[in-house]
Amino acid sequence: MLEQYKEAIEKSNIISKTDVNGIITFVNDEFCKISGYSKEELIGKNHNIVRHPDVPASVFKALWETIKAKKTYKATVKNRAKDGRTFYVNTTVIPILDEKNNIEEFVAIRYDVTKEVFYKKSLEQKEKELEELNENLEKRVQEKTKELKELNETLELRVHEEIAKNEQKQKVMFWQSRLASLGEMLANIAHQWRQPLTELSLTLFSLKKAALNNNMQEVQSLYDESKAIIQNMSTTIDDFTNFFKPTKQKHYFKIAESIYEALNILEKIIVKEMIIVNTEFDEVEVLGISNELTQVMINLIQNSKDAFLQSGVLIKEITIRVKKKNDFACIEFEDNAGGIQEKDIYKIFEPYFTTKHSSSGTGLGLFMSKMICEQGLNGSIDVKSKKGFTTFTIKIPLQETERDHA
Repeated sequence: MLEQYKEAIEKSNIISKTDVNGIITFVNDEFCKISGYSKEELIGKNHNIVRHPDVPASVFKALWETIKAKKTYKATVKNRAKDGRTFYVNTTVIPILDEKNNIEEFVAIRYDVTKEVFYKKSLEQKEKELEELNENLEKRVQEKTKELKELNETLELRVHEEIAKNEQKQKVMFWQSRLASLGEMLANIAHQWRQPLTELSLTLFSLKKAALNNNMQEVQSLYDESKAIIQNMSTTIDDFTNFFKPTKQKHYFKIAESIYEALNILEKIIVKEMIIVNTEFDEVEVLGISNELTQVMINLIQNSKDAFLQSGVLIKEITIRVKKKNDFACIEFEDNAGGIQEKDIYKIFEPYFTTKHSSSGTGLGLFMSKMICEQGLNGSIDVKSKKGFTTFTIKIPLQETERDHA
């Protein structure tokens, strides 16, 4: 039975014996397999034949001090095979004593932990990369925050310049509304980040769990997922920054892309409020400023959202259609939020008029939208309300060159 135990240990472990001077006197097949040496190449050689040059001499000094003191030594040891390959083994070195309590030989029992060590190193590298990504993200947030502040200052400066050039009350109110929108967009950034931050936290927890289970395929997948979440958070800042860039250069743009930008900016709010958005878009291009049409759509969507909250409608739907009719691009924006009372519908585009509580609206959103449609796009905006449905219709003229692009 003793021989059976011996055979079981030798087949399941990496075993070697040395004399008191460290000369190898026995190795089993598992030792030969992992080291790449034959028994003939190992017997009679010093055990440092598999020593890795990266391991400090102090480690081996501690080993010999321990076993010569007749104590058992345990450690994870880095070794080098015959072909130069690195392998790691959990090692236990036991001094064997004779009848007079003198050291007769040393027996070393090991098992291979090379994969575990490499997995650990890979995980540490991934953690380092994530830390670097986090640092870069913080730096990027600081940069974008600075840009947003500069944009805000630019907008304020433009307000003062417009007042100095022209004392028309409408232009002053336009920029007041623009600045109010900036505040709403900054609040949206904070709202947009809450969910991805939660997702990132859960993903990192799962990554750690996968690493502990040595599931490197899952580790890589979760690592890539974490990078994607961080990139999306960075893209969110870029989207809001680009939206508020102080540009007044008109260009041909696709109406559908401008509307999709508004839907993207307000995506989290739309999902949170469980609003169904239906779209039917013809391919139409117009001349104007894409950001300003996006602002109009944001105003309409936010007004619908507020109206849904006030009316308590259970199934909330917004339908946006884009069509080309004769020489016009027509945008129809419809919601089922309960409609507008007849006494209010004639005042809906007046400055400072609002049906909301004073803490929820400035009364400038639809006024500004009307200015953009009329002055920025040379078009018009009208509203109709019937049987709980409200429909805003925006008409933008297509001149000869515009029809060529449409």
